[in-house]
Amino acid sequence: MMDFTDKTVLVTGASRGIGRAIALLFAQRGAQIAVHYHRNREAAQETAAMLPGNKHIVVQADMSQPEEVRRMVDVVVKAMDGMDILINNAGIYEEHPLTDVTYEEWQRTWQQIIDTNLMGPANAIYCAAQYMIRRGGGRIVNISSRGAFRGEPTAPAYGASKAGMNSMGQSLAKALAPYNIFIGTVAPGFVETDMVTDHLSGPDGDGIRNQSPLKRVAKPEEVAYAALFLASEGAEFSTGAIIDVNGASYLRT
Repeated sequence: MMDFTDKTVLVTGASRGIGRAIALLFAQRGAQIAVHYHRNREAAQETAAMLPGNKHIVVQADMSQPEEVRRMVDVVVKAMDGMDILINNAGIYEEHPLTDVTYEEWQRTWQQIIDTNLMGPANAIYCAAQYMIRRGGGRIVNISSRGAFRGEPTAPAYGASKAGMNSMGQSLAKALAPYNIFIGTVAPGFVETDMVTDHLSGPDGDGIRNQSPLKRVAKPEEVAYAALFLASEGAEFSTGAIIDVNGASYLRT
């Protein structure tokens, strides 16, 4: 099950954390991976070196820049002779409490996060879909967040960007279904990555872990598994779905 032999997969933000775990899991099941990074080429190359197989590539782009996103997709399609699956994982998080920042900081943070977390994936989907439509189909998985549902009081732009990603995925699942392009979303809670190391090792760590009845946070591989399911053959009728991977730390109906 979930065999991706000879499938080409672009994973954004694959130099570490969840993106690295997704790239590794796909490669272990036969896929050829385009490992995307923004600034840390060395980490992206480390990811590529970890992957079984030898047809993987590394590609750079600032997801907040539309032309760089277009170039990234074009490079992947040309270098790998196609793109079967797009994983929109890259994103940024920055706290900006309304009561603590200047108006200028407020505007800058909102613009940067929305451009990276929402417009970047939207542009990647647009560019990838042009190719997928011509080819006859494809799979797209967006990595969202629990914060889209529960609210992020000190990082409202992050929460809004992920809520927008959820809605975008559902809208485009309807728009692209006639072209055999299927879209799913994974919404993790806290995940054991270097992005949250300070939170987990600090005084709030036990409180974060205790949000889940499992008394821990997710492993990157657990998020990756949900992404693989949504991209797999047999999951077509789950298009538009949002899968929570938060250990029952936040439940919704």
